[in-house]
Amino acid sequence: MEPLENGDRLTAPEFMRRYEAMPHVKKAELIEGTVYMPPPVRADVHGRPDNLIQTWLGTYTFETPGVEAIANSTVKLDVDNVPQPDAVLRIVEECGGSSRLDSEGYLVGPPELAVEIAASSSSIDLHEKLRAYRRNGIKEYLIWRTMQDAFDWFVLAEGNYQPQRPDAKGLCRSGTFPGLVRNVPALLRRDGAAVLATLHAGLKSKAHRAFVAELASRKSQRHSRRSGAKG
Repeated sequence: MEPLENGDRLTAPEFMRRYEAMPHVKKAELIEGTVYMPPPVRADVHGRPDNLIQTWLGTYTFETPGVEAIANSTVKLDVDNVPQPDAVLRIVEECGGSSRLDSEGYLVGPPELAVEIAASSSSIDLHEKLRAYRRNGIKEYLIWRTMQDAFDWFVLAEGNYQPQRPDAKGLCRSGTFPGLVRNVPALLRRDGAAVLATLHAGLKSKAHRAFVAELASRKSQRHSRRSGAKG
């Protein structure tokens, strides 16, 4: 089998066959039919920021049953797109989420939120990948452009991504995941304590409590329907 090469034009099934045959390759993506194989990542502009994002999302899931954070995993979106986002946040299948795990353990379908740490990949993340995520219905797309000290939060509205601007305090709030709040100034100065303090305040909100209750209700209703069908 031919190896994956940067710039190859492939379909998703062929991309997956070649990728799985190359276990030494840690990251490869198919974006709009083109293979991208990023260079090794640096600690200062990718590794450390990535750790902060994973901590932020993971902390949210600890207080939000029915929501799952997944780091750096392949996502099967469509025949031309098999990205490997730095992080995703999704509502699990049992609670009515838009993605699922297949029999091989891959995520299939659009997670509700995706995050990219864009150091050397800004042009791809802001163009080809943005178009692919938009077309597949990922509701919120976050890009931390670490080399430009910039953070973008796009929200899907009427088929297009609209940039969400921070409020007067520098905060952005997720519409899909109530209580998920980002302190943008703290993020850009990499102040993890302040980022988490802002998030914890969001987790105490009425909106977050209502969301947790809604997810529990969805799960219960789904279980009841399954039980009724079996009966």
